[in-house]
Amino acid sequence: MIRSIIWTVIFSVIAGILQSTLIAKFALFNVIPDLALCILVYSAYVNGTMTGQISGFISGLFLDFLSAAPLGLNCLVRTLIGALAGIFKGALFLDYFIMPMLLCALATILKAIILFFINLIMGSGVPAYSLVTAVFWLELAMNTLSAPLLFFLLRRFRYMTVGRK
Repeated sequence: MIRSIIWTVIFSVIAGILQSTLIAKFALFNVIPDLALCILVYSAYVNGTMTGQISGFISGLFLDFLSAAPLGLNCLVRTLIGALAGIFKGALFLDYFIMPMLLCALATILKAIILFFINLIMGSGVPAYSLVTAVFWLELAMNTLSAPLLFFLLRRFRYMTVGRK
């Protein structure tokens, strides 16, 4: 379990750095896919709730330092998403195309809902998605379409990202 948490955090931080530097150069309408979120969803799905929560918290902490978001925002969002994605462990068959897309789409929608409620409570200091603008819909499409390729690549590192049975 510890090995899978460490590698999930490492992959998430690398994805966060790539998102904020290299991928941001090729952004479509200033929207980039949240690859770190998809990595977290994969790890939580194959390892379970506890790994998802811990990986989400630690990778969220690192991503808080990389972003301009308030400290703890990514920790909270990713801990909740990691816990909920871990519930599906063993409940659904993880194929190569449909399930990765569905899981990452649901995680992106959940992220938007969580940020909306935090924005209601905390005010405008917390960024939230607006469903009437294209930003949310583009990120949802990018996360959904990048999920099968990302899950395929993560399966190649299965010996690192999956804990022992």
